[in-house]
Amino acid sequence: MRRLLVTTFLSLDGVMQAPGGADEDRDGGFEHGGWAVPHFDPALIERVGRLTERADALLLGRKTYEGFASTWPLAEADDPIGAKINGMRKYVASRTLDSVSWRNSTLLTGDVAEAVAELKEGEGGEIQVHGSGGLIQTLLAADLVDEFHLLIFPVLIGSGKRLFTGGTVPAGLRPAETTTSNNGVLVCTYVREGKVEYGAMGPETGNW
Repeated sequence: MRRLLVTTFLSLDGVMQAPGGADEDRDGGFEHGGWAVPHFDPALIERVGRLTERADALLLGRKTYEGFASTWPLAEADDPIGAKINGMRKYVASRTLDSVSWRNSTLLTGDVAEAVAELKEGEGGEIQVHGSGGLIQTLLAADLVDEFHLLIFPVLIGSGKRLFTGGTVPAGLRPAETTTSNNGVLVCTYVREGKVEYGAMGPETGNW
């Protein structure tokens, strides 16, 4: 079975909206676009590139697809991340698009969760979701995510779209890797594993 990985830029208070630019996503009057950019350095960009290189395909929501499709084809020919993203298969989940024109892109039809579950059952390597906050909520509700790659930036935003909302299915996770960039970005990898376990804490339980 193919694995599905979600990679997301997050503020410390869990906001994922518009990390890369002022006009990336102004839904809800969001005025903090571009909050992640000052914390990038060459080493962090290289790390994101290595993660992207692992992907066999991308799974994107409409807004992220349109943003990627308008910028990545402009990448220089020797840009390894651009070459990878432009060349690989892209699956697009949208209720409003009738077609997609970016090279190697396919528009998913019907129920998104069912379509993604079918993709995971097919042949091929890792499927990665970048951005695509609305799509991620559908994937979380259907418990389709196998791995989370979270880049947590040392900023508080206070408002905006968040990664985990009320539709998230309770799930157990195993921490696979944690590192910190030179600019204080915490890079955490969590793998889906089992159910949530519960206990009690206090002096009367011995767990204190």
